[in-house]
Amino acid sequence: MLDLSAFQNDPIMHSLRAAEPVFWRNPHTAPFAEALADVGLSAADVHDAAARLQRFAAYFLAAFPETAATQGLIESPLLVSQTWHQHYHLPAHRVLIKADNQLPISGAIKARGGIYEVLLHAETLALQHGLLRDTDDDYSKLHSDAARALFGQYSVAVGSTGNLGLSIGMMAAKLGFRAVVHMSADARQWKKDKLREHGAIVVEYAGDYGMAVAAGRQAAEQDPYAYFVDDESSRHLFLGYAVAGLRLKAQLDTLQITVDAQHPLIVYLPCGVGGGPGGVAFGLKLALGDAVQCVFAEPTHSPCMLLGVYTGLHDAISVQDIGLDNITIADGLAVGRASGFVGRAMQRSLSAFYTLTDAQLAATWRAVYEQEGLYLEPSAAAGFAGLPYFADTPHATHLVWVTGGGLQPQAAIQEYLAACHVE
Repeated sequence: MLDLSAFQNDPIMHSLRAAEPVFWRNPHTAPFAEALADVGLSAADVHDAAARLQRFAAYFLAAFPETAATQGLIESPLLVSQTWHQHYHLPAHRVLIKADNQLPISGAIKARGGIYEVLLHAETLALQHGLLRDTDDDYSKLHSDAARALFGQYSVAVGSTGNLGLSIGMMAAKLGFRAVVHMSADARQWKKDKLREHGAIVVEYAGDYGMAVAAGRQAAEQDPYAYFVDDESSRHLFLGYAVAGLRLKAQLDTLQITVDAQHPLIVYLPCGVGGGPGGVAFGLKLALGDAVQCVFAEPTHSPCMLLGVYTGLHDAISVQDIGLDNITIADGLAVGRASGFVGRAMQRSLSAFYTLTDAQLAATWRAVYEQEGLYLEPSAAAGFAGLPYFADTPHATHLVWVTGGGLQPQAAIQEYLAACHVE
């Protein structure tokens, strides 16, 4: 039984327990040069990940022709908001949208880390078995019957609420692996259907994300040919996401956006278990240092990362421990227990956290759909709700990271429209 007596009269904890919206500016932030020691990874690790993704560009051009526009890279556009700046009387060019809903293959941020870890595993096996001579070889040969025969001897498994499962399942199946995705009850049916269409095996659970991950991990441990992608603690996932931060610097330069101490960049990131936003935040900090402020957004019923960082308990506490049900319209963020690795790694690098109700999220999603013309899933719109907290920051550029929804069928959009009362 957790002893939370120290927080008995704490106003933040009171609001969290009551599922009320919370904004918390992190008082423990440190200069990134100092906070970097918390992570246990370096810029060299991220550059190594970026180089691996570059090596696979030839494979993607062969296996996924839709990546031609990005020269075989899994990358999304940086958009200038059409209308959102008007809400806060900001200049038009001061609100940007990182459109990860347009990422190739899975239409979600999870493609970055999830696909990267599958590629790392595939590269390791291909080098071990002589399918690749070395890392200077032509990686397009991995799109072949010989490669699929090799990978078909192995399986790749993951536990997911949806988007990580989509990314890993579709990528692993394409390479030829036996792809197994353990999915929680709150995962959307269309995601399960999409995975099965692409040859992945979907195992469904009545419980939440934590149950799906635990069951998937246990099943993989019993199979010597299985590789389990651990969303709760994987450094490989983290590095895949971090590459996005390095690449964003070049996109900002293209738009002639200055980021420095006098012109800060404030980035709003929806957070589930924490790997995706944590990795992106790490990459951003490496690329832009203290000039970038990273802010995490969570549903009021699933504030697992805020709860873990605020209490200092990290993965030793869950939202259920404070009486929350972990049920939200933001199914991609319905995580009860945060990644302890990410919480400890990034606790001094994150500027702030906020939570929003399902009603606020629905209204935000509706406004983004109507005003920006973006087809997102509700969890992907959570970042837009952060702007009011920082709109008065002098000379700041605001960047909302939209995290998914690119593959959702029209029927899912219509379902959200009905739920969010869009006329």
